[in-house]
Amino acid sequence: MSYQKIVITGNLGRDPEMRYTPSGQAVTSFSVAVNESYTNANGEKVKKTIWFRVTAWGKQAEICNQYLKKGQQVLVDGRMSADPNTGGPKIWTKQDGTAGSSFEITAQTVRFLSSRADGDSGPMVGGGGGMEGAEMPPEDDIPF
Repeated sequence: MSYQKIVITGNLGRDPEMRYTPSGQAVTSFSVAVNESYTNANGEKVKKTIWFRVTAWGKQAEICNQYLKKGQQVLVDGRMSADPNTGGPKIWTKQDGTAGSSFEITAQTVRFLSSRADGDSGPMVGGGGGMEGAEMPPEDDIPF
């Protein structure tokens, strides 16, 4: 028996998008940016963003669609899905011609870490997540 689990904390890159399967089941997708910053060997501050595309199903999909908005912070617990063509993350070309990538997650749990009202940071659940000073990229750099 195999098992995998991934937990991320990040900010929504845009509002969620909900649709229904032919059988009537709700499915909501949203992008989450996980930011990391560190100082390299030359003493320069480096900022990196890893994108995750999250899919929630059923009642959880409806709740995510209703309450989540661009910029809000979430904790997602789920399992990772690989691109069936490559076995890795989804790769695309940004408008500036550089390569971008995102990882696909099917959510088991989504926790809202921001207030519902306007996306201001709310109380954290558990530890930090390296989100201090997180910056959202321009809309064109969001992969979905």
